[in-house]
Amino acid sequence: MRRTAETDEIRLLGVAARGHHGVLEHERRDGQDFVVDVVLQVDLAPAGRTDELRRTVNYAEVAAEVVEVVTGPAHDLIETVAADIADRVLARPLVEQVEVTVHKPQAPVGVPFGDVQVAVRRTKDVPVVIALGANLAGTGGTDPDRTVRDAARRLHRVSGLRGVRVSRLFVTAPVGGEAVVGQPDYVNAVAVARTRLAPGTLLAQLHRVEAEHGRTREVRWGARTLDLDLVQYGDPLAGADVTSTDPELLLPHPRAHERAFVLRPWLDVDPEAALRVGDGVARVRDLIPSTADQPVRLLDEEVGG
Repeated sequence: MRRTAETDEIRLLGVAARGHHGVLEHERRDGQDFVVDVVLQVDLAPAGRTDELRRTVNYAEVAAEVVEVVTGPAHDLIETVAADIADRVLARPLVEQVEVTVHKPQAPVGVPFGDVQVAVRRTKDVPVVIALGANLAGTGGTDPDRTVRDAARRLHRVSGLRGVRVSRLFVTAPVGGEAVVGQPDYVNAVAVARTRLAPGTLLAQLHRVEAEHGRTREVRWGARTLDLDLVQYGDPLAGADVTSTDPELLLPHPRAHERAFVLRPWLDVDPEAALRVGDGVARVRDLIPSTADQPVRLLDEEVGG
């Protein structure tokens, strides 16, 4: 597993269970003992800061999943066992990478040996949707459209994001409570990309980009130099999107389905876009008619990427 100096890990070693995996008849019939090691890459800073279990991965649950796979339906290969465990663990939102090693100490090798191990490594790679917006001059007095273009280019340099594609620029009126009265129009765009980062880690990276452009958080729905919202994490059409009611990480964005300044740019960059709405999933193109009362106009420039 590729590691950096900033990598945090949870190491769950020596999980033992009896399974019936193997190609030989007696392996399927009699079974044998397997031992599994799981190393998870997780950003543990939020857990260390808050002392809250929800900010980390519950390794007791991971251990139970390992045992479930080992004691479950038989496979010919321990490679399959290792891959199944890795896929399950990687599906956890906070896990960014995982390494699974399956030991088969009683393997029918035919010669004296100490252990047989198969190790697989998997890295998260999920689609994400990011909304960009600005209606105040940014750092250095840059116009909002320049700020949005600069922020879009900055996304290409966020470690852990790849394949960034950005819509054209759109201009919309501010939407929200009393705080929007008298505000200038917004310049908006939407970026789609893929990431290996956990949702909270990615959101923290987006907040850093906002701060680089002078963003402060004082008034809800207040004017801002730059706003980067994580609208969606994962693929709702495949049932593989992350939902969260954590006030610090609401997923999908709770008002995205009724905001033209999100839907129009999103459709521009991804004509097949879909969004989870309540218990269902809707195509973005089917949601746009309900926002007809929110004027949106297109700027000529493209953000690019």
